[in-house]
Amino acid sequence: MNVKTELHEQAGYDFMAAVFEVHNEMGSGFLEEVYHESLELELTGRNILYVRKPKLTLFYKGQPLQKHYEAYLIVVGEIVCELKAVKTLAPEHEAQLINYLKATRKRVGYLINFGSFPRLEWERFVL
Repeated sequence: MNVKTELHEQAGYDFMAAVFEVHNEMGSGFLEEVYHESLELELTGRNILYVRKPKLTLFYKGQPLQKHYEAYLIVVGEIVCELKAVKTLAPEHEAQLINYLKATRKRVGYLINFGSFPRLEWERFVL
């Protein structure tokens, strides 16, 4: 295994264990906000540190923009997480997470979709 794939590996496993617990408990079909709140409760119960909806400063040619992005979560200060509750993940969802990673200068991100049925859909990104 190379360093790129090992980056924040244990934190990612811990995060995904919480995600799977939420999926096992709630299933699919709820609004995104229901999964947000459920996952936050699960992360808190597992003592996994996170920041909810951090404002991400964007830059153009080194100058900060007034417009901010708002990611869903940053877990353990290093992993950017974006949750969806849609039928299936689309390329624009991936692009959104990649932009969040670039904005935060973080290297690891998870794109989670609770809306797919019957299985949880997720992807891990390492830049």
